[in-house]
Amino acid sequence: MNTATIVQKLWNYCNVLRDDGMSYGDYVEQLTYLLFLKMADERSRQPYNQASPVPAGYDWASLLRKDGDELFDHYRHTLEQLGRQKGLLGLIFNKSQNKFQDPAKLRRLIVDLIDKPGRPGETWVSMSADVKGDAYEGLLEKNAQDTKSGAGQYFTPRPLIQAIVDAMAPRPGETISDPACGTGGFLLAAHDYVVKHYPNMTSAEKKKLRGESFKGWELVQATARLCAMNMLLHGIGSQEFEPIAVGDSLAADPGERFDLVLTNPPFGKKSSTTIVGEEGKVSKERDTVERDDFWATTSNKQLNFVQHVKTLLKQNGRAALVLPDNVLFEGGAGETIRRKLLHDCDVHTLLRLPTGLFYAQGVKANVLFFDKKARRQNPVDQEAVDLRPAHQHALHAQDRSAEAGGSG
Repeated sequence: MNTATIVQKLWNYCNVLRDDGMSYGDYVEQLTYLLFLKMADERSRQPYNQASPVPAGYDWASLLRKDGDELFDHYRHTLEQLGRQKGLLGLIFNKSQNKFQDPAKLRRLIVDLIDKPGRPGETWVSMSADVKGDAYEGLLEKNAQDTKSGAGQYFTPRPLIQAIVDAMAPRPGETISDPACGTGGFLLAAHDYVVKHYPNMTSAEKKKLRGESFKGWELVQATARLCAMNMLLHGIGSQEFEPIAVGDSLAADPGERFDLVLTNPPFGKKSSTTIVGEEGKVSKERDTVERDDFWATTSNKQLNFVQHVKTLLKQNGRAALVLPDNVLFEGGAGETIRRKLLHDCDVHTLLRLPTGLFYAQGVKANVLFFDKKARRQNPVDQEAVDLRPAHQHALHAQDRSAEAGGSG
């Protein structure tokens, strides 16, 4: 069965569940739980014979045996029990909830759609990673296109990701990170690039690619869950190796360093915490990130991500970072960070993106490419590529030269 057929089959059933009030996002989450259990069951059978990480009594077979209210209760208990586990199980099932309203519809999804994905005898595990991974990506994209869900903020358009990864050209053995990984688009595109362009990798290189090469951070638990499942379907990660960490990547220097950092941090310039006082008075305090490895202290999230990416890079490491318009051309902390970045790193390319690329409308953005090494002697070597219509403002060569030349 091809990718489009699977996506259409699963998405058609989502429209049935919409009548019960289930959102697109809820549907993709429920699919994630059930797909994980089904694939763990398949791997425990011939010819794989792998030990299942799922505790007995809470596995796929236990769901198949039940129906009606008994199935409903058991599914709820299964999610609760698996959410207490460690490793990849805990990451995928933490804080999971049953969002179905009708036991019959849950039963149909289990028996008719997930237990029998395609032709007789076909299994999810036997499908190529391209097919099942792309099918899941298709569902994530449909969810992102549903503007009511708000999921678009976690989803960078795949053609943009592909273009950035093609420009960065990752190689076997390199470590790759995304400190704001969303549903994992950059990490997966980098994985696919290496597989496609290096078909003759050794078994050791392949093992490292699957189990050691990628690391992502995601602040939102529900999004991290989708990312972990997305990567698992593409063959990355295991119960022993979690490629995704849940938490605020800006909170501290993780100590790890990477050859490549590819990221599209969340837009929205200021970080703040809402505080409700004793009398119900609401106020906001800016969350200023203070770190010894940062050049400047600021509450501007984008500026903090620029500094964080610099920290994550190994010496001679390479970065590509999506940023809103003019974030580096602000005064104060922005000016300090711009000068230090141009002095300490080789900031070689600024790509100005056309508007309308993102699911959040009206976003104007750029891709900043830099290497963690001494800057080039001739600042004119820096390159700006403007993909916007001619009537919009372009960054002229003399502006770039003046900016680089005055950076100290």
